[in-house]
Amino acid sequence: MTITIKTDFINEEEIKKSRFICHLKRISTEEEARDFIAKIKKEHWKANHNCSAYTLGNRQEIQRSSDDGEPSGTAGVPMLEILKKKEIINVCAVVTRYFGGIKLGAGGLIRAYAGSVNHAIEEVGLVQIVNQRELILKLDYSLYDSVQRFLLTQNLQISDSEFLSEVTVRCFIDEEKINNFLELLTESFNGKIRVEKGENQQVEIDYQVEE
Repeated sequence: MTITIKTDFINEEEIKKSRFICHLKRISTEEEARDFIAKIKKEHWKANHNCSAYTLGNRQEIQRSSDDGEPSGTAGVPMLEILKKKEIINVCAVVTRYFGGIKLGAGGLIRAYAGSVNHAIEEVGLVQIVNQRELILKLDYSLYDSVQRFLLTQNLQISDSEFLSEVTVRCFIDEEKINNFLELLTESFNGKIRVEKGENQQVEIDYQVEE
């Protein structure tokens, strides 16, 4: 399962007079992550800290974090743990802190940095990225209405229909569902429909984290 944030996002909150600004950005490479962290540090050069964490790869193969001057383990790692717990990939989080004069202690810092990332993710929302394949169905005119109804029962939308010497119907289906679909199609229409595989596409659907 591939989960990431819906879009880039910024969320700010105040904790015991300190400002915590969480910046979230979708990334595809470590270079993008480093450039984003550098950009935030440049924008907020007066801030006391710009702590960061990011994950990359479909299984979070790359994980990085930085406390940026906060006590070791009180900022970057708690931020990274939120990304890991929610199984979020290809996202860089930078939390900027403007110190307000009241020390939070190690436990307070951990809660503040983790909470800042968690609240920003809750605000922006998550999407699941699904790999789909186009299926091209070739059939006789007499089967068209039945195929339409069949696709509806499978929760599939026709993306295009072409009516020449025969009917060509195109639709997209999740990669993992293709084999079962083809078996059911063959069984339902006694092998009278020819199927070709077309292009791949990725779609994003809203995703709700299970508590």
